[in-house]
Amino acid sequence: MTLDKPTYLNTQDEVDRLATNWRTLLDTMPELVFLLDEGGCVEYMNRSAKLRFGESCSEQLIADLRAVGTSCFRNLGKEGERGEDPAQNNQMEAMIDSVPVEFAAVPFVGYSGEQLLMLVLRDITERKAHEQELLLFNTNIEDILQSKITELQESEETRQRLSRQVNSLKSQLGHRHRADKMIGSSSKMREMREMIHQVAGSDATILITGESGTGKELAANLIKGISSRDDKPFLKINCNAINDSILESDLFGYEKGAFTGATSRKVGKFEIVNHGSIFLDEIGDISPRMQASLLRVLQNGEILRVGGTEPVKVDVRVIAATNVDLGAAVKEKKFRLDLYYRLNIINIDMPPLRERKEDIVELVSHFVNHYRDAFKKDIDFVPKSIINRLLLHDWPGNVRELENLIQRAVLMAKGKMITEKDLFFDQNLQAEEPLQEAINLEKQLGSESLKSILAGFESEVITQALKKYGGNVATAAASLKVGKTALYDKMKRYEISAKQIKKSI
Repeated sequence: MTLDKPTYLNTQDEVDRLATNWRTLLDTMPELVFLLDEGGCVEYMNRSAKLRFGESCSEQLIADLRAVGTSCFRNLGKEGERGEDPAQNNQMEAMIDSVPVEFAAVPFVGYSGEQLLMLVLRDITERKAHEQELLLFNTNIEDILQSKITELQESEETRQRLSRQVNSLKSQLGHRHRADKMIGSSSKMREMREMIHQVAGSDATILITGESGTGKELAANLIKGISSRDDKPFLKINCNAINDSILESDLFGYEKGAFTGATSRKVGKFEIVNHGSIFLDEIGDISPRMQASLLRVLQNGEILRVGGTEPVKVDVRVIAATNVDLGAAVKEKKFRLDLYYRLNIINIDMPPLRERKEDIVELVSHFVNHYRDAFKKDIDFVPKSIINRLLLHDWPGNVRELENLIQRAVLMAKGKMITEKDLFFDQNLQAEEPLQEAINLEKQLGSESLKSILAGFESEVITQALKKYGGNVATAAASLKVGKTALYDKMKRYEISAKQIKKSI
């Protein structure tokens, strides 16, 4: 059928009118709009796009648009093959002529039947700048947030939001909680604190292990302090300090007439602390009978008073601690395996001081300040030689031993600084060190060769000789009755540095 000329002209006028209308509409949009053909060529760009990229398209702009258009036509074709709606307005991101944009692709058919693609772009340069700014929070979060708060003082709501973010990020970055009284920022202490923050919010039983004097009670305080039971009762029981029969009645209570002197019912510690937390220190020393009673609490959440027959329900979060190797105690039939599993749901191991000696300076500073105030002393200096000597010590008594040493040193100091004469290491603990070496030798026998064992001893002898003579290789060689060159060869073999030893003295 052939249109007569008036009809054709009317149709063309209508097309022109519609084209003018949608161009006018697109020109009012703040988004950047491009119309691409199947080859990726730009058929049209609205006023916002021209303002952003210029009237004439640069080669980079054309190349970037063609790449995006080609990708969109390909993906839209695949969606059509899968029976999906190819006109879905999925938001994507790209870099157009060095400008980061977020865009949606809308395919349609032109009035003359050609396949076209409309790209609606939004400039996200500012958003990307904000995202980049957020990445810097890990390095200088407090300064950045404080700067933002200053800039946005007009908005109280914004200030409050940023303040909350500061507190949240402080917690994530390891800032101290008010209940955290542990001293030290070494990697081992940071890992331990991170684990406590991770598990404290649950009601799971926690077992704190570690040598005596490592600060297990301080860890228990922190667990309780950041738990959901912080505002509930908290009791601490040293299981090793109470007679077994008294401990049972103290923890679980007793009924009237349960034993001589039981003239009335007594409520035990577990009932007193109901809905709160209880810290059972030295848990490895309790008797088999106490182990069975404690297992009932952990398994069923109930206690049985001494002399009673009816179980009593309790809701108590148990934190236990021990310096005993419970795994070895289980093998030796001294500790119940089922109780061990109930206690050891989450294990927090306190690192000994010899494994985190980088914390010694911080600990010394804390204890000196504390006992300086307590004893009203005027000490304001600890010489490097004192610190070096403390760093060389093995600290079998851990932080408690260091605290006692500093306490005595501050008390005995006569001037404004601690001197060598003020340090009194525990001779009983030091006397045990050679015995420990003998025990280690026994462990080496059968697992290491004679050559390896002798090499270890030789390395230790050379190190001690250099320490004794202030890192002087010639003097150490003479005392060991070996040539200086031979000693240097051995030092190189064992990676012993006289310079490092001299610095540590």
